[in-house]
Amino acid sequence: MKTMIRLLTCAVVAAMSMEAARAALNVPSNGSDGHLVVTEDTVIDLSRAITAPWDSMNTGTNIGVGRYDPEKWAIVLHYQSVTIQGGATVTFINHPSRAPVVWLVQGDVTINGTVNLTGQSGLPAPWLAEPGPGGFRGATGVYAQGAGASAGFGVGGGVASDYPNRSASGGSYGTVGSPGSVAYGNPSCIPLIGGSGGGGYTGGGAGGGALLIAVANGLSINGEIRANGGWGAAGVGNWISGGGSGGAIRLVADTFSGTGIVQCLAGGADNPIVAGGLGRIRIERVTNTFMPLPIPQPSVVELSPGATPVIWLPTEGPTVKIVSISGVPAPADPRAEFGSVGADVVVPRVTSVTVIVETSYVEWPTGTNQPASIITVRATPRSDGNFTVATATPIMPPISEDPPVIRWTANVPVQDGYSAIQVKVVRP
Repeated sequence: MKTMIRLLTCAVVAAMSMEAARAALNVPSNGSDGHLVVTEDTVIDLSRAITAPWDSMNTGTNIGVGRYDPEKWAIVLHYQSVTIQGGATVTFINHPSRAPVVWLVQGDVTINGTVNLTGQSGLPAPWLAEPGPGGFRGATGVYAQGAGASAGFGVGGGVASDYPNRSASGGSYGTVGSPGSVAYGNPSCIPLIGGSGGGGYTGGGAGGGALLIAVANGLSINGEIRANGGWGAAGVGNWISGGGSGGAIRLVADTFSGTGIVQCLAGGADNPIVAGGLGRIRIERVTNTFMPLPIPQPSVVELSPGATPVIWLPTEGPTVKIVSISGVPAPADPRAEFGSVGADVVVPRVTSVTVIVETSYVEWPTGTNQPASIITVRATPRSDGNFTVATATPIMPPISEDPPVIRWTANVPVQDGYSAIQVKVVRP
């Protein structure tokens, strides 16, 4: 009996030593939000997040509410572990910025229930469907004479219907909505961003949200993670609004396992005339035994044991921001609330605005004064009209050559009332 005990003890010690030899990923989590254990349907209210650097510690009553870092445009939670039991669903209330969600986890994550970042389906005018966190709102429908349908929001927002000539279109993201605007983003899902809203006839579906789960040890999904686009509201006959596009799910773990569902599907997929585009899925892991194929087809990266994953855009990564609109400085953290808490920028009644954009670490114009990158500015009205797009031209000389910083100008047509102004960079 004593011999057997010794052998068992030695066997346990040997197993522990082998496990310790395998280094976990170096995920930058301070664990100050504790253990997230979800046993029943739970709503995480992201509007309660404190504004603070993403890597700060939460204490006292702030434990579990997260940090909103405007520089990263993300709500960050530092967990020690996460367990979502079967039958339980986690959903979210958006932060006013509608920023995406980042979970940085020291230990393991087990999802046997559901994490849902799906965008809202289209709402009656004048309301706008809310996206999942990190996504963009759906269009408004026809409200009254002089208050017609709008385009969907986001740089891939769908086109509004001009009934009886044209149906609304779905929002785009990883793929183009039908027959929608342009795709955007990149396979790495860095920076993290969600899907765009569908265009309006009635109310357009909102875009799916965006979620990053970075886990030092194991990520097991036998339940579901969904960031699907919302459906367009029904109209008359085939005249319905566009669906929102799917959002983004990025999963980083030492071991990735399970038999569950991971998807960023298009809203309105049963109607190809107005369906949104697919979102984006990124998986980074050392070992993988996850069985199903996520939809859409994920971008997959194999990590080395003990690796330090890239969480944020590198310091020398490309950035873009709006500096001013018709000479009025733009806020550093705009909200596009369309008047519910005041406009971000107020300009006189005009038919176009001059938008000044600043980029860093973006390719310089060539010797023929043609930009190597394409910078476009989009204006989407709150109601009664489609978006307009203008291509920006560089203002030379540059502000700085090291680091490379340049400003651009674009003259964008606008109409009376509220419009959302967004800028996009496409690098060659």
